[in-house]
Amino acid sequence: MSDSILPLLWYLIIGVCVFFYVALDGFDLGVGMLHFFTKKDEERRVFLNAIGPVWDGNEVWLVVFGGALFAGFPDVYATLFSGFYDFCMILLAALIFRAVAIEFRSKRESIRWRFTWDAIFSIASLLIAFGLGLAIGNLMEGIPLDKNENFACTPSTCFRPFPIMIGFFTVSLLLMHGSIYLAMKTEGELHDRLRKWSIRCMLVFIVFYVLTTATTWLHVPHMVEKFVSNPWYAVVPLLALLAILNVPRMFTRNQDGWAFLFSCFCIFFLLCIYGIGTFPNLVRSTIDPDQNSLTYYNSSSSTLTLKVLLIIVAIGIPMVFAYGALIYRIFRGKVKIGSSSY
Repeated sequence: MSDSILPLLWYLIIGVCVFFYVALDGFDLGVGMLHFFTKKDEERRVFLNAIGPVWDGNEVWLVVFGGALFAGFPDVYATLFSGFYDFCMILLAALIFRAVAIEFRSKRESIRWRFTWDAIFSIASLLIAFGLGLAIGNLMEGIPLDKNENFACTPSTCFRPFPIMIGFFTVSLLLMHGSIYLAMKTEGELHDRLRKWSIRCMLVFIVFYVLTTATTWLHVPHMVEKFVSNPWYAVVPLLALLAILNVPRMFTRNQDGWAFLFSCFCIFFLLCIYGIGTFPNLVRSTIDPDQNSLTYYNSSSSTLTLKVLLIIVAIGIPMVFAYGALIYRIFRGKVKIGSSSY
């Protein structure tokens, strides 16, 4: 394999990890945000048991992403995790407390105990979903990265209007994704109510999609340059739009599984749009985009490191896929509450 191809291959591998994390753990986050909207303890247990067997496996993709970024693009890892240190610690705390809430929530019958962990679970899920969008929004708009690959993150830098909007857009996307998953996993009165919630989530997402598209076109023009200059790239936004339109189309036909699949396609094509718009940058500098930005080729590890990592990935990733496929197959079907349930 050509040495010049390896950094690009690792760029794509990281993109694949991001997709699987957002598509899989994304519906977990959506379920978590919806968890607090139902008041009955039994229904909240259904929500938890819908994701109970799979949520920890879904988060493996976040670990894979972090490891791949650390080993494959150490300069990017150092810049982002040092510059956004406080922000990363908040997200890490949310991930920890969300996991604890899932495991601790049903350990006692106390109403106050369960209410407390329910609130933590929902708030943590919202923080993670919003934080993911906020991070993506900052990378789309760019950060004040100097020639030494350093920047100081301040609230005014991190919480700019455009990243905040991307954060709300991500929340709406994952709410839709999670509500469809819950509709797939439930039955009876709760299922009927969730179908109404899902339609509302879809409408909110479509509104945010239109607003985000228009704002990106006007406020972040570098994200659309490739789509304007090369008509072939315009196929990707078109496919994203078709995927979005097919979500409510399949859902209203009671084909919940297909609606969920098209929701995954929606996430995939939206990430492709992000990748095309930012390529070849991993971190775009607003000070001097041409000289200071971190790209896949100027921030990658040595050729030997990338080759060794590729061998590890070739062994490890199929095992992650095999484990995930087995778990989803074992726990397919509607949720049934039993004595061993959460």
